[in-house]
Amino acid sequence: MAATDPSLTGLAQGWCALSLLHGKIESRIGRALESSHELSVREFSLLDVLSRQHDGPGGHLQMKEVAEAVALSQSATTRLVTRLEDRGLLRRYLCDTDRRGIYTEVTEAGLTLLGEARPTHDAALRDAFEEASGNPLLAPLVRTVQELPAAV
Repeated sequence: MAATDPSLTGLAQGWCALSLLHGKIESRIGRALESSHELSVREFSLLDVLSRQHDGPGGHLQMKEVAEAVALSQSATTRLVTRLEDRGLLRRYLCDTDRRGIYTEVTEAGLTLLGEARPTHDAALRDAFEEASGNPLLAPLVRTVQELPAAV
């Protein structure tokens, strides 16, 4: 069914449009990051989330928090972290106060790659939104996202 199918409810049509916009944006960013930096969108997102943590130079989160931050299952998150750890971009370590807790933090190499990849990410994001704004179905969503407060 197309997003403009009259049998869909307004809510379902909106969801279809949002899903389409997300897919187009993620695809554009993914191609740009892969070709220029050998990073997937999820890998970039994880490095970005971890880099903004405040409990250490590279930031850290417990593995369960990592899974929530990148919207993946625990097993998929473990595989993602392992890939980035194998590349020297992340490291895992035991929590000092609770030996059951495992933290993940970005290494200097990860911060460097993130810094190099951010302009590519941002340019692809701008391009994807610009392209989507020309689609009458997606233009209202683009405007809504552009109007969101920066602190969200």
